[in-house]
Amino acid sequence: MASVAFSGAAAAATAATTSRRLPASAKLSLSPSSSSSLKLLGSTPIVSRLFLKPKRCSAAPLPSRAFSSAAAAPKCLASDPEQLKLAREDIRELLKTTFSHPILVRLGWHDAGTYNKNIEEWPRRGGANASLRFEIELKHAANAGLVNALKLIQPLKDKYSGVTYADLFQLASATAVEEAGGPKIPMKYGRVDVSSPEQCPEEGRLPAAGPPSPADHLREVFYRMGLNDKEIVALSGAHTLGRSRPDRSGWGKPETKYTKDGPGTPGGQSWTAQWLKFDNSYFKDIKEKRDEDLLVLPTDGVLFEDPAFKVYAEKYAEDQEPFFKDYAEAHAKLSNLGAKFDPPEGILIDDVPSQPVPEKFVAAKYSSGKRELSENMKQKIRAEYQAVGGSPDKPLQSNYFLNIIIVIGVLALLSSLVVN
Repeated sequence: MASVAFSGAAAAATAATTSRRLPASAKLSLSPSSSSSLKLLGSTPIVSRLFLKPKRCSAAPLPSRAFSSAAAAPKCLASDPEQLKLAREDIRELLKTTFSHPILVRLGWHDAGTYNKNIEEWPRRGGANASLRFEIELKHAANAGLVNALKLIQPLKDKYSGVTYADLFQLASATAVEEAGGPKIPMKYGRVDVSSPEQCPEEGRLPAAGPPSPADHLREVFYRMGLNDKEIVALSGAHTLGRSRPDRSGWGKPETKYTKDGPGTPGGQSWTAQWLKFDNSYFKDIKEKRDEDLLVLPTDGVLFEDPAFKVYAEKYAEDQEPFFKDYAEAHAKLSNLGAKFDPPEGILIDDVPSQPVPEKFVAAKYSSGKRELSENMKQKIRAEYQAVGGSPDKPLQSNYFLNIIIVIGVLALLSSLVVN
């Protein structure tokens, strides 16, 4: 699985991010120092220094509604919830003109994808900790071209100093999926950054594109992260975004009918015809294999060859809804791997819809007469109500009370007729 998510898609829309200026509408301002740093970014010896900034704490208390009540007391959090929201809006504007959805998805994935569940110590276990911003990890073969994604992230970091790099990487990745038409991803934030290149993981933790045994290789890498077969297949569906360039990854054609005109710098080979649209076409195209201009890596084709993978691949090719559901869950899980959160429960920046309060049981409300029902009648009605699944805190969808009253009334009428 080397693509948008990992090594094979090192070229996925990378050129698009470097050939265009940042949009004015994104309101990304560069300070003189950050501007000069970006000019030097292509020179790898300074990359580590460029993306190493101390964490700052906001002096003003943060609104408790942005995260759980346990973290409501003012304190130094990894990221400022309000700045996270503003950064997300800037990312949305940025995507409109740079077409950088694929490379930003890949940035988040590659930072998190180094996680090893067998190592408990942070940050040795790898994962979403922004170690990818250092030169030593950027030089890993699987990360070819990701320096261009960091060029997009740095102005955001300069503008929103109260947000960690680790959060910006994952925020950009999730936002790119959503803005490309994908599912809403249930993200949380508050990831802590590593502070030095000595904390970077060793090379070789990310998947390769063409291993001798693709299925075994995918399981070896993703099982090490704590992911399962369903999550492997669902995450593979992110290949619906992006292109692969042979001069970087060694895979794909230099140009196809789908990539010769961009957007962004032309070239590369995409997995799908509409390679900036997030949908289930990846699975459909892999299954059919009818278009030579569409890329199929060994780790793509195996999804329809391995019996366990095929169950999910077939399901996603037939129906986009379960794919979106499973992908959103898997992406959120991946983005949290190995991360150390401050506060520990994380920070939510999406408003959680409030649940309606169920109507309390009031027997008198269902009396059709002017007089209040007797306590004996209330008990009988309550017993009937609970017998059909209701409770004082759980109103029934249908008005069973009315039905009960009608039955009781009919029985009373029949009884009086028989007596007469």
